[in-house]
Amino acid sequence: MTTRLAAAWSALGLAVTALFAAGPALAAEGHAATTATASATATATGPDVAVSQAGNYPTQPNSYGNFSVQWTSVGTTDVTGITHLTVDLPPGLKTSGALMYSTPYDYTFSEKVSPDGRHLEATFRGTRVPGRGDFMKVQVTSGAERPSGVIRATVANRDDMNPANNVSTYTVNGPQQPAEVPDRPVVTAIDTATGPGAGGTAVTLTGTGLDTGFVLFGSEQAKNVSCTATRCTATSPGGSGSVPVTVVTPGGAAEAPDGFAYTGPPPTPPAAPVVTGLNVRGGPSRGGTSVYVLGRNLAGGTIAFGDAPAAHVSCGDSFCSSTSPAGSGTVHVTVTTAGGTSATVDADRFTYADATPRR
Repeated sequence: MTTRLAAAWSALGLAVTALFAAGPALAAEGHAATTATASATATATGPDVAVSQAGNYPTQPNSYGNFSVQWTSVGTTDVTGITHLTVDLPPGLKTSGALMYSTPYDYTFSEKVSPDGRHLEATFRGTRVPGRGDFMKVQVTSGAERPSGVIRATVANRDDMNPANNVSTYTVNGPQQPAEVPDRPVVTAIDTATGPGAGGTAVTLTGTGLDTGFVLFGSEQAKNVSCTATRCTATSPGGSGSVPVTVVTPGGAAEAPDGFAYTGPPPTPPAAPVVTGLNVRGGPSRGGTSVYVLGRNLAGGTIAFGDAPAAHVSCGDSFCSSTSPAGSGTVHVTVTTAGGTSATVDADRFTYADATPRR
């Protein structure tokens, strides 16, 4: 699986992000950006992620196009953790992959494409406050025949409270389809309940409505996942203790009736996080300051200002965004991951005051 942060595209990404701020539908050059995206009748209470698509779809033989798949936090609470995206193309179209454009890089993103180029899966890990969105640009080419059929994009997050806006479709050279609401998944059995802490155990889950799903062991994504409507196969990631096993689809999340118990020593922990600087060095005692944390080995971390946890934390490999909690005096800003907690240094000091001190 190839990780793409697309740094070279950051300037273009900022421009397109601004364009998307005007609304989820985008008028594309040469083609109407019509989507059949199901939407909620009311804003969901809690986390709610929605997907939409728009772009310059190839409609003629031997042509090239691209379209954007956007996912947006539209609920009342932050969307966090792993968000899984899929794109399925009809016969006659194929993709070589997607590029992420969103900045700053307070997230991790990876994507893979099936050998026939018609199925793309992407994993985005980060925190998004209500109203914030991200998007990837999918590159598409057509073959020798005039393409036709449905392009289907989905989004899934374990904590999503509203599946009604998790599927978007666009029909190439044909009538647009009605909005689609996916079925809720049900897991009835798991065939293997134990495995070594290093991971690598093959597991099969059975049930209904499992297609377009991904699998979590606790909060960690399983490897080598393949799901049909009634069956998911997966390989356990490393871990320790007993954890729930969950299949997450655009229709919701379903836990297996039995969890998974890790045996033996846990996997070797990753390198410890290191903080090298903050974009601001102080803020008011009431909290609420937007603070960027720079460093390395930060992915998936949590942030504390002294002993107080920060809010709205989202961490990529070398960059985190956060909001300061209330506090007083001068404190160290630390990042904690599975590799440990960053050592305190002068560069991570943050000073609370009634007014933000000068840098």
